[in-house]
Formats: sequence, C-alpha cells, structure tokens
Amino acid sequence: MDMAIKPQDILVLLKLLVIGGEAWSYASLANQLSMSSSQVHASVQRLLAARLAFRSGERIVPDIRNLEEFLVHGLKYVFVAQRGELTRGMPTAHAAPPLNQQIVPDAEPPPVWPDAHGNVRGMAFSPLFKQAPKAARADSELYELLALVDAIRGGRARERELAIKELNKRLERHAKRQ
Repeated sequence: MDMAIKPQDILVLLKLLVIGGEAWSYASLANQLSMSSSQVHASVQRLLAARLAFRSGERIVPDIRNLEEFLVHGLKYVFVAQRGELTRGMPTAHAAPPLNQQIVPDAEPPPVWPDAHGNVRGMAFSPLFKQAPKAARADSELYELLALVDAIRGGRARERELAIKELNKRLERHAKRQ
C-alpha cells in the first residue's frame, strides 16, 4: 500500500481536529466529507503511518505537534496551490474567515475555490481536495481551518504569518481538549 500523504488525508485530519473527543465512525466521517468509507479508512491509515495522528485507546487523534510542523513548514511544498481564471466560488485564504477580519481587501479579486454554489467572483484557487468546499459549507470550523491552510499554501508573507499565528492558537486549544 502506498503510504504517501494525499490531499484528502489533510481534510480528514482537520475534521478529526474539529471533532475533538466526539465519537465518530468511518461512515459518519465519510458522509460529512463527501468521501467513501474506504477513502476515509485509507486516509486514517496513512495519517497513522506518517505520525500525523496516533491511537489513544480506541480513539484516533491528531498529533498536534507533528500536524503543526507539517502544516506550517511542509504543506505548501507538497500540495502547491494552483491559481486560475476569474470564476465564481467560495472565498478562501485571506478572503475567508477568520483572516478576512484582519486583512483589508485590496483591488485584486479574492482567492476562491471554484464552486457552482459559490457567491463570490474571484481568482480560482485550487482547494486542498475537491470535496473541501462541500465539507466546508457544512462545517464552519472546518472551513476556517481549510482557509488558514490555504493562506499558508498560497498567501503572501503577511497572510501566511497571520494564518500561522491563528492556526497555532487553534491547535493549542485543540491540544488542551484531547
């Protein structure tokens, strides 16, 4: 089995972070992320192998320290953000919560995940995984984490700096809940 991390693994890991100590099943996670149960199971196996998550009794939990290191220092090199044309979509990176409260928009169109249900015109910014916009619409906390990850993946220096600071705050909060 290929143990290289895939983009959907980060989506699964961020969802596990949001879920915290709540009970979950592969089927429920798959439903919430618009993935199959086998995709979620394979993701969890890769996350365990990569030491981005670990078993704690019956639970599988994100390894906060390893996750922080990977998101801040590795993600932008492994899952490079692709930019595209002007399109309708869902705001991400600095144009989405929580960074949109801290960064004043400039004249440039905002980065958006191309999405037929989106209500903002902006520059296409490839989501981490194709199902991310759908999963984000259903979970505002997951949406914010994905937007922060996108700011790290493809933002300017100041946007990355603010995203890292905010991500670290959230990871610390989640670490205390584990």
